Parts: sequence; structure tokens; C-alpha cells
Amino acid sequence: MSAATRPVTLAHDTFGDPADPAVLLVAGFGAQMISWHEDFCRELAAQGRYVIRFDNRDCGRSTKFDAYPVDLGEFVAAVNARDIEAAKAMVPYRLGDMAEDGMRLLTALGIERAHVVGASMGGMIAQTMAIEHPDRVLSLTSM
Repeated sequence: MSAATRPVTLAHDTFGDPADPAVLLVAGFGAQMISWHEDFCRELAAQGRYVIRFDNRDCGRSTKFDAYPVDLGEFVAAVNARDIEAAKAMVPYRLGDMAEDGMRLLTALGIERAHVVGASMGGMIAQTMAIEHPDRVLSLTSM
């Protein structure tokens, strides 16, 4: 079974009333959910939003894929040589898999649609969510 099809457990926090419009906060590469400061999340909730922050796969308290180490030197060499197929074969999952993680989290929380906010690589994940699931993304903020 590939890493992309393995069950992924996402550590997450929520703030506010689940009946309010949802805001999903997507952190960047290697950043834990705590990079979205608790005071910021509480302020959004006080403004009538249901805030969800989470650790992406391979980060913080979420599922780790330690059995799939990537040799960054080989990966960069493949990318620089424009050998995209070789580069793809080296990574255990892709941006689309991470976007699906966010959508599955929303589903698990019973949320049909959400405003999605992403920072750094989280912005790329958020953009992928909006492209793949336009019916579920109320708005997109990519920082």
C-alpha cells in the first residue's frame, strides 16, 4: 500500500461554535498547527467563525511516514535534470494527497464547506483544495 493510501491521522484543534462558518487554517512545510497562534484562533472564533487548525502529515502530532525517507540531494538532482518521473518516484505523497487530508478532516468534523486559509506551502495546499473541491471551499486566502 502506498503512503498516499494509508490511513492518516491528523492532530487538530478547534475554536468556537461548530454552527458558525468554518475556517480551516493550513500551515506551511514543517510548521505545526501552533504556528497559527491560539490568540489569533480565539479572536477569529470571537468574530463568529469556527476555526480548525491541524498538523499536516509528517508534522507535529500527525501521522509520520518515516519508512519513506527522501534523499534531498537525489531529489534536487532529478528536478534540476528535469527528470520529473524520477523525482515523483522518490516522494511518498504529493500536494494533492495533503489537500485530500484537509478535506477528509472537514468531512470527519461534519463540515461541508469552509473558508480555507493557507500560509507558505499551506497556501499551495489550500489552492489545491480549491481546485479539486470548488464546491466545498467558500473562499481561499493564500499567504
